[in-house]
Amino acid sequence: MRLLIIGALEGQLSEATKLAMQGGAKVAHAESIDVAMASLRAGRGADLLLADVMADIPGLLAALEAERIHIPVVACGTETNAAAAVNAIRAGAKEYIPLPPDAELIAAIIQAVAQENSDFIHRDPSMAKLVKLADQIAPSDASVLITGESGTGKEVIAKYVHAHSKRAAKPFISINCAAIPDNLLESELFGHEKGAFTGAVGRRIGKFEEANGGTLLLDEISEMDIRLQAKLLRAIQERVIDRVGGNKPVPVDIRILATSNRDLAQSVKDGQFREDLLFRLNVVNLKIPALRERPGDIPVLADHFIKKYAQANGVDERPLSQEAREELLRAPWPGNVRELENTLHRAVLLATEDEIDVQSIRLPDGTGLAEAAEANNIAAQAAQTAETAARALVGRTVADVEKELILDTLDHCLGNRTHASNILGISIRTLRNKLNQYAQDGELIPAPGENRGSAA
Repeated sequence: MRLLIIGALEGQLSEATKLAMQGGAKVAHAESIDVAMASLRAGRGADLLLADVMADIPGLLAALEAERIHIPVVACGTETNAAAAVNAIRAGAKEYIPLPPDAELIAAIIQAVAQENSDFIHRDPSMAKLVKLADQIAPSDASVLITGESGTGKEVIAKYVHAHSKRAAKPFISINCAAIPDNLLESELFGHEKGAFTGAVGRRIGKFEEANGGTLLLDEISEMDIRLQAKLLRAIQERVIDRVGGNKPVPVDIRILATSNRDLAQSVKDGQFREDLLFRLNVVNLKIPALRERPGDIPVLADHFIKKYAQANGVDERPLSQEAREELLRAPWPGNVRELENTLHRAVLLATEDEIDVQSIRLPDGTGLAEAAEANNIAAQAAQTAETAARALVGRTVADVEKELILDTLDHCLGNRTHASNILGISIRTLRNKLNQYAQDGELIPAPGENRGSAA
């Protein structure tokens, strides 16, 4: 993990640095926020910023937001700086560490922020097969396309591949292509020179250069504008990028991973994704099955999340009841692992008995998983019925469909023309004209008080 310490920490800086390094962090130091921002712009990235609580924490967070640099900030200072600590947390700092630093606390913070990429929790045979393939291709430099529904763990498997590659000691940089406006994404990827556009106050190193020597994850690449895809293709093929506003190509040495929850082959057919870029990215495809397709993973993931959130919230770690486990296995999990994690987080907080029972396993609106599953089944059946009805209309004329609708409605009203016209939203005169036309065509029209069955 890369740790950037900001500010002079009143004689405690060397001790904090030493403890962080003992915890496995690679530590850099910046005397001020301006120096820290310059370092980040230059591509010397960080996974965590440890800032003096007396520094301008709100200003630091605002600068990071303006530069679209997403790095958690932890404030630290002497215990007498209580007001400053409160202000830092209110401004958006993730945590406050009192000085002098405690070795266990520093280690805990580093562990919490460090990427969880050493293990991929699984037990189901389908996931075991996927992880085996990931292990096979991880040591290579081949581009990998990771696909699957939202919430299945695509970024987690990307970190796993990086952690088991020859580049594991180098940076793992991720960029969400869907979260950044199209007009800014090029600068985020390739960087820019000073004055390249309004607001470019200095040279900014992009994600390609920041990931140099390591791995770059292009998350949700299907959302990238097709015009930018051409420049991305060149960068991947030539391993050379051009900063926005620059005139000198910059060589880069990176491995590309990409994720998508869409069918990119269909996006190619729709003209929304370049076929040559898909071929370049899809050297190896890791397709993650949905959680409902790997039930063997649900119990082990549930136990992991219970332990994680019990520790995080300082509550007792309660086991799942057998009934609750069965409930988890029956749930459809449309949100996949992400939904399961959120559900178990709530359960840890809601449980009051010796075990986490079914009553604690609830959706955000308080609905139980069984009720939600039943509602999903009803909705699915309704959707299937609607789809079947829609398909039944294909190949028929509007006039035929209109006639069937009018006559069925008249049957429903037992021949009452006034009621039928109200339901259909047409005038009684229009209805009578339609019925006269149908009668002339030989159609049997029910009289008032009858339907077509009784009229026959």
